[in-house]
Amino acid sequence: MSLIDPSPRPLGPFEVGRVAFGTWRFVGDAAADGQQLLETALDEGCNLIDCADVYGFDWGGTGFGTVEAALGEVLAAAPGLRDRMVLATKGGIMPGIPYDQSAGYVRSAVEASLERLRVDVIDVYQIHRPDLYTHPAELAGVLAELRDEGKVREVGVSNYTPSQLRMLQTHLPFRLVSTQPQFSAVHLDPMFDGTFDQCLELDIAPMAWSPLAGGSLATGDGVRPELVDVLDRLAEREGVDRGTIALAFTLAHPSRPIAIIGTMNPDRIVSSAAAVRVQLDRSDCYDIVEASRGEPMP
Repeated sequence: MSLIDPSPRPLGPFEVGRVAFGTWRFVGDAAADGQQLLETALDEGCNLIDCADVYGFDWGGTGFGTVEAALGEVLAAAPGLRDRMVLATKGGIMPGIPYDQSAGYVRSAVEASLERLRVDVIDVYQIHRPDLYTHPAELAGVLAELRDEGKVREVGVSNYTPSQLRMLQTHLPFRLVSTQPQFSAVHLDPMFDGTFDQCLELDIAPMAWSPLAGGSLATGDGVRPELVDVLDRLAEREGVDRGTIALAFTLAHPSRPIAIIGTMNPDRIVSSAAAVRVQLDRSDCYDIVEASRGEPMP
């Protein structure tokens, strides 16, 4: 029996596909083809669209906020797309500081994201990385105000440790709906550091970023040969490519992670969405874990 549940994943009041479309590389030619990319993702059930205000500051972008602005242009040109998606963005990174989650900055960041995205409300707003010098009560207070004002519907975090998430949750009058850790067949930390345990405990949706380890799991570059061999063996059995198996692995944990893909290739979006139909059992997943760790489970 496959460990992958292909049904939509609850995310607060929303239901989203198990594979999400990430916009980190939504710059240049990709942004010019933005409507086609979004339509392809939505047609394939990837209705969670993940963004951040800092996207565009690197990866060929022209500066802070440019990906949100490019996405906003697409939504303005094709407003019907907005109704088909769950729109998520992140804030709290301020290049040069590097993090600021003071109440005044977070409010200004949310309002700037709304303007760039050309929307009235952000469905899921996530704090991108923790600011160690903001008291969680201050951050919680402004997030609650923004939610009450209807500027954000739900709130989550990204790159938080379980203790940092719990500390923020303690001061919030509502439940966090998501956490966004790095997770892939070569980065297994959420399975062992308490992140996925906490997701199961508190019914929080994990949104896995870099589920293909920046593409290395598809190419095999820099990946343990033993892991490549396991992925290739399973890919041959399932009739898919290595990357699709690696993506399917991220979906198999009982916390039901959502895998955020970053490809700007429409064909790759389609093949990635097919990961929900891959059959992986417990033995397959432990083979991947052991090959990744380079040692058997104790």
